[in-house]
Amino acid sequence: MANKDDGKMTVEEAGRKGGEATSRNHDKEFYQEIGRKGGEATSENHDKEFYQEIGKKGGESRSKQRDND
Repeated sequence: MANKDDGKMTVEEAGRKGGEATSRNHDKEFYQEIGRKGGEATSENHDKEFYQEIGKKGGESRSKQRDND
């Protein structure tokens, strides 16, 4: 494991370990629910232009991906 010289866990390692523990302790429905809640919060905090911009970026990324295939 990639510990710092002082023996403490790195932020990256802590995040990875926390994610692994969460995945062991929760099922598919848990992830669906937090995804739904996150989507609702995003829609409450952003307007139409936000979604247009991320849609445009996604389309550009997808186009670049097809060009590389």
